[in-house]
Amino acid sequence: MLPITTERLVLRTLRRDDLDAVHAYRSLPEVMRYLYPQPQSREQVRDFIAERSAIPPMDAQGQKLTLAIEVDGAVTGEAVLIMVSPEQLTGEIGYVVHPDFAGRGIATEAGREMLRLGFESYGLRRMIGRLDGRNEPSARVLARLGMRREAHFVQNEFVKGEWADEVVYAMLHHEWHGGRQ
Repeated sequence: MLPITTERLVLRTLRRDDLDAVHAYRSLPEVMRYLYPQPQSREQVRDFIAERSAIPPMDAQGQKLTLAIEVDGAVTGEAVLIMVSPEQLTGEIGYVVHPDFAGRGIATEAGREMLRLGFESYGLRRMIGRLDGRNEPSARVLARLGMRREAHFVQNEFVKGEWADEVVYAMLHHEWHGGRQ
């Protein structure tokens, strides 16, 4: 299953030697703005990599498969597949890309591969993408992936000292195989 190689990128497990590259973007306020954690120190990134470098069985709620996004041999971000509900066969995708590589379709390509993993490798029935309502670039990525906007929850999460809207996009297995991709 891993690594996954596409025309432009490689998705692979995180490794200890990715510390500098991952810290380079996880330490930036603009990258972490719409994520739950604050910008992270080297020690926090080291712990993050140690926690996320294994491939979980994806058979329990909350398990996360986090993969490094590598372009031309450099780690430029990460993609995640989260098991939302094994009973309901629902997963969630997410992605983070260093700002120096934003706007090049990397998040879209990585997101497409995470959808493929969820639907084809893990047999999920439904995939979602959740985001802060102000994160318009991420909303465009999910729309490009063929996911539909299903919900907009107004001020439902208190994140980093402020109330934030949450927007949810979704796709069903038959839509993935129905030619939308």
